[in-house]
Amino acid sequence: MEINIPSVVAEVTAAFHRYETALNANDVATLDELFWQSPHTLRYGVGENLYGYEQIAAFRAGRDPGAGGAAVKRELLKLWVVTYGHDFGTANCEFLRQGATKTGRQSHTWMRTSEGWRIVAAHVSLLGDATPMKAR
Repeated sequence: MEINIPSVVAEVTAAFHRYETALNANDVATLDELFWQSPHTLRYGVGENLYGYEQIAAFRAGRDPGAGGAAVKRELLKLWVVTYGHDFGTANCEFLRQGATKTGRQSHTWMRTSEGWRIVAAHVSLLGDATPMKAR
């Protein structure tokens, strides 16, 4: 298996940035599109565990766009993309939400489908007040 084929890294990176743009704009349709529409898809959030595409889509649809702010304005601090062969990859990032002091981490597992690259598993967590880790 080839690791980090440049063209595949570029594709997964572009898919990740499409997700990031949609997240910052609260573009729910694009966010939903980028998750694999399967009961096998999962998303662990900061305060929720979502199993299957239907739960993930329902979570996004139910978020309050008011005071809670459904759009997640954040600054990317680090992005780490690794691909495995032509059809599978991971994108992990560190981020800082606007107005927050806790560094966040997000992991995506991406799979090439007939519809394009889709997230099959995701995880979001927050660290304590900290600065992002630097590459060694």
